[in-house]
Amino acid sequence: MSFTASRVAQTYAKVGLETGVATASPHQLILMLYDGALLAIAKAGNAMQQQKVAEKGQAISQAIDIISNGLAASLDFSTADELANRLAALYDYMCRRLVHANLHDDQAALNEVTFLLGEIKSAWEEIADDPAVLAHQKKVAA
Repeated sequence: MSFTASRVAQTYAKVGLETGVATASPHQLILMLYDGALLAIAKAGNAMQQQKVAEKGQAISQAIDIISNGLAASLDFSTADELANRLAALYDYMCRRLVHANLHDDQAALNEVTFLLGEIKSAWEEIADDPAVLAHQKKVAA
């Protein structure tokens, strides 16, 4: 029985990801979603450059899925805060730009979404150590 190095690495990465998800706080899970979407967009860009249409489409679909069914679905609309509505609109815009990128091989659209996701992700990273966020996470976990 022989294993290729890439298969072993994929299995190890999957186990590591599953372990990370199981032990992550809600805040860390959101950061993982941003990382996953950014990785999928990077894969789409590489596939676009190599003219690998199927791989590009799969990667863009994965990014859209993460944004719409992960990030957007995790928004809390129960507060009177306008932030959730604005983020929902921004996530919708990003998904539309990704569809456009897929249909028109538009690297600039991928770059735009990468920039937007990166900006929001960096804001999430900055509030990670905020005492109010940590207190809310403990309350949610209890």
